[in-house]
Amino acid sequence: MTVKINEIFYSIQGEGFHTGTPAVFVRFSGCNLKCPFCDTNHQDGEEYSIDEIIDKIQSYACKFIVITGGEPSLQLTEAFVDKLHQLGYYIAVETNGTKDLPKVDWITCSPKGDWVKQGSEVVKRHYNEVKVVNDGSNDVNQWLSISADHYFLQPCDTGNKEKNLAIIHDTIAKCLANPLWRISLQTHKILNVR
Repeated sequence: MTVKINEIFYSIQGEGFHTGTPAVFVRFSGCNLKCPFCDTNHQDGEEYSIDEIIDKIQSYACKFIVITGGEPSLQLTEAFVDKLHQLGYYIAVETNGTKDLPKVDWITCSPKGDWVKQGSEVVKRHYNEVKVVNDGSNDVNQWLSISADHYFLQPCDTGNKEKNLAIIHDTIAKCLANPLWRISLQTHKILNVR
């Protein structure tokens, strides 16, 4: 069996609860949603066997894996997760929350219902963190109804400095208005690392 992988690389986690933690990123290709701000060409990629992915992961001196996408739940299997756990890896998954996942150590749900209406309903379960992209116009507090340990608001990167600054100020104001939210910046972009 093979899966389509966009890229595998070693860097620091730039977002959410684990910001600053060295991690091996496994970016799956493909997504069931089409968000206007997506920064990944998630259709590109190569076919890998599970053993080929593990060989690549083991070339890095790190036991923290971030599985992301696209949408990893479309291809992530219990057999792959079990193999990583047997090898001692801590597995975090970043998902839009629309599909079930195998049992992993950490799940970040980033709901996309503000931008994609059809097919974006979040699976009801408990998440470790909810990370909502704020573009300044969305009703972010609706996502506090998702059960989670932590809630993060992340300013949307529009590529326009003036607009980004306005969104950052809006995100700060939303966090101050409802202290359940914490701000998550895309630290990897600020530091200019992958």
